[in-house]
Amino acid sequence: MLTTHDDSSPIVDRLCDEAKGQNIAITCFYFDFGAREEHSATGILGSLLKQIVGGMERIPEEISRALQDQKKAIGGRRPRLADIVKMLRLITPLQPTFMCIDALDECTGVQRVKLLDSLREILEKSPHIRIFVTGRPHVRTEVEKRLAGRMINVSIRHSKDDIISYLRVRLRDDQAPDAMDEALEAEILEMIPETLSEMWVEAMALRIRPQTIG
Repeated sequence: MLTTHDDSSPIVDRLCDEAKGQNIAITCFYFDFGAREEHSATGILGSLLKQIVGGMERIPEEISRALQDQKKAIGGRRPRLADIVKMLRLITPLQPTFMCIDALDECTGVQRVKLLDSLREILEKSPHIRIFVTGRPHVRTEVEKRLAGRMINVSIRHSKDDIISYLRVRLRDDQAPDAMDEALEAEILEMIPETLSEMWVEAMALRIRPQTIG
């Protein structure tokens, strides 16, 4: 699905709540615009793999052996993208798995292509996996092309009232209340919603069933 950090966090929280006591893996990755050059497809999928493995009571022998082989390589070489995709194709069919990837548009073009192609490979072998990707509308065409036939698209639009409510909560929780007076608060509540009212994000859900869990 394509949204922002604040849009997808509640979804991750809900998935975690509903998955308690069940053999379900919930993983997530949040893109950071300030570090976008550091976000590679290898690093992203490696992070998701690490989360899945870290939550397992027993790591499958084939996965454990592959990780040990990497450690024995010269300099303790990190797994390559193909290695990580192979491990994810092996491990995700073992249990229902949710992957939440936030702000895909913040990923550089080359890495985004590698990531989407890798996700397609994983989906082909993992009938129990569900992927939720968020981002802005301009990457929609690319997602549709790379994951054709595997996507449910959901559009999300924030209303001006939603923005104002969010700002009020954040202002109320401000750790420096003396820095805010009524005039400044009123100006913030007037100017920011007007600026953002024409901006909206589009959500894409990949292989998400109407009933999230179960």
